[in-house]
Amino acid sequence: MEASKPIVRISNLQKSYGSKQILKGINLDIYPGQVIGYIGPNGAGKSTTVKILAVLINDFDGEVIINDIDIRENPLAVKSQIGYVPENAELYDVLTPMEYLDFVGKLYGMEDVLIEQRAQQLLKAFGLEGQADNRMDTFSKGMRQKILLISGIIHNPQIIILDEPLSGLDANAVIIVKELISLLAKEGKTIFYCSHMMDVVEKVSDRILLISAGNIIADGTFEQLKTDQSDSLEQIFSKLTGKENGNLEASNIISAIR
Repeated sequence: MEASKPIVRISNLQKSYGSKQILKGINLDIYPGQVIGYIGPNGAGKSTTVKILAVLINDFDGEVIINDIDIRENPLAVKSQIGYVPENAELYDVLTPMEYLDFVGKLYGMEDVLIEQRAQQLLKAFGLEGQADNRMDTFSKGMRQKILLISGIIHNPQIIILDEPLSGLDANAVIIVKELISLLAKEGKTIFYCSHMMDVVEKVSDRILLISAGNIIADGTFEQLKTDQSDSLEQIFSKLTGKENGNLEASNIISAIR
């Protein structure tokens, strides 16, 4: 459900690396309870946007206000309201899941009893209760991704930023995460979902943003973005980014290796 006041307000967001401008003036309002699917080709500015929202980059032009707080003026206050799940992150392998989640919870100022209670419940929900006290250096990519997901929501944030959150997960875990996104949104949480997996973005998002060459070139529900020639988000993506010749490119690859 959409509130009248945005929880995230982005105004003329620009970011350059040297002489290369990555973001060219993003203007965006995001509301509580929205599941935003953020998609775009490589180099379009997705990761830069995500890192700015997660308060990992602060040298940008423009303004980003989260829950009435300017992220450059009070980054710690903003971070306390955000859960960030990166695609790849270095966990402290020498720690167990319980030790790591205790560390994360303390960073967010949570009480010890609450950390332990939530950590145990979340580990059980993701099927990791039997691994709670094992060192994570032997964990598979999927198991590590589950720990990242838990660490991103253990403090019950208002905004959850997911960057390729399904990376390495098995089919059952993917189903759990999709349902989790839906339930979190119903509770009024705002989900910013960045992914290359178009079919998943299409299913979980109630608003889709397509960024290309540093600009948002499409913004709407899947139904709003559809045309008579576009039956899937993948087709919409190809059409709007000028990459409609995927079959030809694939054929050229096959020809090259014959």
